[in-house]
Amino acid sequence: MRRIVHIDMDAFFASVEQRDNPELRGRPVAVGGSSLRGVVAAASYEARAFGVRSAMPSVRAARLCPDLIFVKPRFEVYKAVSAQIRDIFARFTPLIEPLSLDEAYLDLTDHLDGRTATGIAREIRALIRAETGLTASAGVSYNKFLAKLASDQRKPDGLFVIPPEAGAAYAQSLPIGRFHGVGPATAARMERHGIRTGADLHRQSLEFLTATFGKAGPHYWNIARGIDDRPVRPDRTRKSIGAETTFSADIFDPQTAAEALEPLAAKVWRHAQPRGASGRTVTLKAKYTDFRIVTRARSLPHPVMSQQALLAEAAALIPQVLPDPRGVRLLGITLSALCPLPQAPAPRQLDLFG
Repeated sequence: MRRIVHIDMDAFFASVEQRDNPELRGRPVAVGGSSLRGVVAAASYEARAFGVRSAMPSVRAARLCPDLIFVKPRFEVYKAVSAQIRDIFARFTPLIEPLSLDEAYLDLTDHLDGRTATGIAREIRALIRAETGLTASAGVSYNKFLAKLASDQRKPDGLFVIPPEAGAAYAQSLPIGRFHGVGPATAARMERHGIRTGADLHRQSLEFLTATFGKAGPHYWNIARGIDDRPVRPDRTRKSIGAETTFSADIFDPQTAAEALEPLAAKVWRHAQPRGASGRTVTLKAKYTDFRIVTRARSLPHPVMSQQALLAEAAALIPQVLPDPRGVRLLGITLSALCPLPQAPAPRQLDLFG
């Protein structure tokens, strides 16, 4: 039986800003751009009370909360604080699986040293508060799926435990939209089949779920029973590298769009280089002015070898999204099917004594 803890920082980006600027404390804060094209990257709990959420257009957020304060993101600061928090985790276990800058799974099974997982979770939260001035919520259970559900139960600054004997019943008590990995589209699809809660999911046969949801079917069957055998993977490999940007004015012209891809290709390649990585699949993302998102991808028989090649592959996908009367407000490039970047052969040395 594993002892898994999921730690999730509370409104991380916004909390860092409120910590560093006392004038923001207790006030509704959104990290992100305030322009017409801005998007909320994170919202304080004071802002969330008005319905402000991450990924929301800034214009809508400002309408919901007229007193909302917009703060430009400081990602280098957030990364530094995240590293501090990860150092705290490492005092208790080497089995740490980061999901993002503000959350991670910890496997404490073989690292309890006479303590309980719940006690260690309390200690980690206390250390985070003492050393960073921030709060974190924690979920403790016997698998990753339930630990993550538990960390949401008493946010912010909470701790919740789901013991083995309660796991299945807890999963079945929740609306299906609360299940990690079941996004809005999948939840809507499930609801069309009458699956609105974990209990509804539990009533479905493995055969039905596999036929309806393919390879994800067995996973859904398991989690409705509180079963999740996925290990905590400290060496979890990155599956893709991407970058995107929202434009101050809509783009209608394919040539303008192709030019706008140049800094995105440069950013993706800049992140790939330190890893010695490339990829065989290039994906172009476009968000139209009606907020509909489309992606177009091209898979290659060989890895992309340079920034210029990445740009060329992405630009070749532009005709599949433009021209369009709606115009695009956002473009993105993602490099996936990652693999080591092949080394160029060394130049052949002339034989001076031929």
